[in-house]
Amino acid sequence: MAFVTIDGEKREYGTDVRFLDIAREYQEKYEDDILLVSVDGKLKELHKTVKEDCGLKFITAREKPGMQTYQRSAVFLMLKAFYDVVGREKIEKLTVDFTVSNGFFVDARGDFSLSEELLCAVKARMRELADEAIPIMKRSINTDDAVELFHQYRMYDKERLFQYRRASRVNIYSIGNFEDYYYGYMVQNTGYIKYFDLKLYEDGFVLVLPRRSDPKKLEEFKPLPKLYRALRDSSVWGEQLGVSNVGNLNDLIARGEMNKLILMQEALQEKQIGDIAEQIAASVGKKFIMIAGPSSSGKTTFSHRLSIQLTAAGLKPHPIAVDDYFVNRADSPRDEYGNYDYEALECIDVEQFNRDMTALLAGERVELPRYNFITGEREYRGDFLKLGEEDILVIEGIHCLNDKLSYSLPGESKFKIYISALTQLNVDEHNRIPTTDGRLLRRIIRDARTRGNSARETIARWESVRRGEDKNIFPFQEEADVMFNSALVYELAVLKQYAEPLLFGIPKDVPEYAEAKRLLKFLDYFLGVSSENIPHNSMIREFVGGSCFRV
Repeated sequence: MAFVTIDGEKREYGTDVRFLDIAREYQEKYEDDILLVSVDGKLKELHKTVKEDCGLKFITAREKPGMQTYQRSAVFLMLKAFYDVVGREKIEKLTVDFTVSNGFFVDARGDFSLSEELLCAVKARMRELADEAIPIMKRSINTDDAVELFHQYRMYDKERLFQYRRASRVNIYSIGNFEDYYYGYMVQNTGYIKYFDLKLYEDGFVLVLPRRSDPKKLEEFKPLPKLYRALRDSSVWGEQLGVSNVGNLNDLIARGEMNKLILMQEALQEKQIGDIAEQIAASVGKKFIMIAGPSSSGKTTFSHRLSIQLTAAGLKPHPIAVDDYFVNRADSPRDEYGNYDYEALECIDVEQFNRDMTALLAGERVELPRYNFITGEREYRGDFLKLGEEDILVIEGIHCLNDKLSYSLPGESKFKIYISALTQLNVDEHNRIPTTDGRLLRRIIRDARTRGNSARETIARWESVRRGEDKNIFPFQEEADVMFNSALVYELAVLKQYAEPLLFGIPKDVPEYAEAKRLLKFLDYFLGVSSENIPHNSMIREFVGGSCFRV
């Protein structure tokens, strides 16, 4: 027998009792389905059994690990249904590529026609499988056997992935006779996967899923054409280079061809920045270049590189940081937890910003402020500016795409740029890499290097950062005139060297350990690469150090 503590209540269970059975006892106390369990801080699937005295915390889709598990399981169900309807022999490629709106874009290719009729048949099959509540089974096999197995299944991306796997065994999941590999946990059976839809979109389709804020509600899919095009272009570029997934990247590293890939990726980004500068120079009356993007997107490096290209185009760029217009710290708004909400628009002195920008547009001489982050007060140090014919302001801040920030400026004077690290690499065709993971790793490394923050502190704050992005940045991304993807196809192999020691430093007995463990498992897929051959103006230098810019 073992004593199990749940919500402060201690109960006695046999050591062969499944967590699933305990979860069923407590399910009525939870609004949403219990999908996982945290046992003394370690995530486990519900089919596992009690082994010893422990404390349990049930996980639903309102929590990040729970929603990730639901999404992963829904992808598995969709793939099983698609293979059932179309037939394995007719499928050339079925890639879960990236997130768009509230779903995953799927690139489907083979000897079939993607149509509304086909998607209806796949969705109906998904419903059938869900209604049957088929157990999602897991078995552990030798890594060499996994390589052979996925070769037989014609899943060559997984075959290549496991050729570089250090662990001797691999966990394989199955629904009936359909087997696949997934990076992360699964729900207990297909009956848990209740909320989903399939929508034709562009040259593929979208698996629409609920959001964490309301796991039982399926919002209407809202197309994001500009974001989609930026993501799709990056995926196509990676495919053209033969670097669509981690196995491809590891192949290049193993062959000693990494330097060539670095130079090609950097050249592509420089060309894209140059194209944006030319577009701005060719536009009449553009005086305010408004740059916004989520945390760790490389906004500062991008601003510097864009300024260089604008100068080459005959303009005189001047950097403006919206953060310099922060209200004094004592006047800053607070969030629901009582902390200063530095990502709220109310944290900016919007009136003063508009007075200064309007005066500059009118040709007046203006003294610009500087915010002192140590004292928490705005200061004036004699920084005067007056705009001439060729002068242009490069303004960076999270609210730059929101017209409430620059309400007094005429629309024709603004050129809006959205920048984000939109990871174009997948683990394999069925395991996507969330763009937030790349940005989180960037931030962990930069915070440790420049602010002395531990990886634990950065992870602890990440949920708050993400809430601010959802509120203040993502709703305005489609307002941009252009989108720039700052992700580098090779960067995770480089970030690995810097992130792993920081993540290993997180103790096992703290809440952030589960996320650290997940990231470490993810980084284990990559062969590591030194940063020594990365140019000093690269986006990644903003995070690992060695940049030629003051970032």
